[in-house]
Amino acid sequence: MSGCCDGGCPAGALQQEQQRRTLKAVLGINAIMFVVIAGAAIYGGSTALLANSFDNFGDALTYALSLYAVSRGKSTKAKVALFKGMLILLAALIVSGQIIYKIFVPGLPIFEAMGIFGVLSLIANSICLYLLWRHRHEDVNMSSVWECSRNDIVSDLSVIVAAGAVWLLGSGWPDIIVALALVVLLYRSAFRVIFSAKKELSNAA
Repeated sequence: MSGCCDGGCPAGALQQEQQRRTLKAVLGINAIMFVVIAGAAIYGGSTALLANSFDNFGDALTYALSLYAVSRGKSTKAKVALFKGMLILLAALIVSGQIIYKIFVPGLPIFEAMGIFGVLSLIANSICLYLLWRHRHEDVNMSSVWECSRNDIVSDLSVIVAAGAVWLLGSGWPDIIVALALVVLLYRSAFRVIFSAKKELSNAA
């Protein structure tokens, strides 16, 4: 931005710089949370928490790709959004496999780990959502990022509810049921981003 100091910056350049700063912040938050939540999911034996960690991993990749696409044209942004949709779809497929495994090999997750790290993830993703709020309608790139962040809040709340249900019922089924709900949300988000990106590519062509 140093080249803009004397005469001011064009509105587009200023917006791109703001987007970069926001994406760098949320990228760092999600990369850290992926490591933390994945560890907690393995320790606690929670499929819902594992789904949440994959969501953070997918978001970190999404933000990195979005950061690359900020200063590119509409066609490139649409292609990046399409790739992001495919990443979300891949995460949904991985968690679906874990759910199937848990159904046939059931276990009781540690509800304390689910609750504590669910709340921690909610705080982190709420910060991301706040940072991304003003960018949600700027272009297809930032719109898809906003979509991911909004889904994260729902995922976190679901994990917290599942933790309470596991504690109350003494059963691992609430964990599986919430994981199923999160997978449906992931599939829905993936196809929405993919179709939106394809529409943008079609318009650009």
